[in-house]
Amino acid sequence: MLDGEKKLQVYSTANQDSPFMDGHFPVLGLDVWEHAYYLNYQNRRPDYVKAFWSVVNWSFVEKQYNLYR
Repeated sequence: MLDGEKKLQVYSTANQDSPFMDGHFPVLGLDVWEHAYYLNYQNRRPDYVKAFWSVVNWSFVEKQYNLYR
């Protein structure tokens, strides 16, 4: 995400909070709450995260980055 100074950084939020609430602009997000992966991955969160990288739309991420910076 891009912070308020337009610097790219990794950011995590608690519970249902959004980076927008803190004035940040997400360019890529990954939900790691159990509800996001449990039905398909049970307790195998690393497998879920690995699978996530295979479906990232990098063209869209680039557009989001360029939009916010």
